[in-house]
Amino acid sequence: MYLLTTGNPKTDKSAAFGYLTAILHLAPSYLSGRNVCPHATPGCIAACLNTAGRGGIAKAAEGRLTAPENGAHVPDNAIQRARLARTLAFFEDRGAFVVKLEREIVAHVRAAERAGLKPAVRLNGMSDLAWERIAPHLFERFPEVQFYDYTKSAKRAMAHAEGRMPRNYHLTLSRSESNERDCVLVHHAGGTVAAVCAPDYFEGAIAHGGAVNGDLHDLRFLDPRGALVALKAKGRAKRDASGFVVRS
Repeated sequence: MYLLTTGNPKTDKSAAFGYLTAILHLAPSYLSGRNVCPHATPGCIAACLNTAGRGGIAKAAEGRLTAPENGAHVPDNAIQRARLARTLAFFEDRGAFVVKLEREIVAHVRAAERAGLKPAVRLNGMSDLAWERIAPHLFERFPEVQFYDYTKSAKRAMAHAEGRMPRNYHLTLSRSESNERDCVLVHHAGGTVAAVCAPDYFEGAIAHGGAVNGDLHDLRFLDPRGALVALKAKGRAKRDASGFVVRS
């Protein structure tokens, strides 16, 4: 079982900007029976991209993103089963998991070199874990790797905006239906803030609101400091009624 994966449709766009991106995808929220998204909101959970693309090919891949009563829910989908297996491995033997992760980052760096690209790694593809506390040595061991993530933790996003994160770890605060104040504070501190927008609002936000088109690539560390990023609603997010998706 590999921990890091490439070939994501959005991160594939990174090559045009000189980067090869690998992502660690875990089973989000409570899907594994253990919560890897401590700051998730109802709107975020409902709109989660976990079942987008190849992750949603099988009917059972919809899964259950609320806390299961009897442990993990196992969907009939290879992508989902792999995410679940990684998540369980993370909680069952953290040390062995991190050692394997290091080995795969080494391999990813070599792959990027062969391709003539710079290595980038997202440690939270479908999770929101504080890797600067879980494995702080990763950022020191791999100074040539650009790590980056999205988070709903205002504390972590503010720490990044104020320069209190590893220099090669970029964090973007994700807007939800209930963290508007945090978004304003982080933005004013120079941090990057991303919001999921309804398709009919998306173009206007970019053309008239000064937002960065977040669908052009996933490399948020290339955005200007203090950028506001618009992401077009996809999948279940198009039906959002919680306020998670910006519509006006």
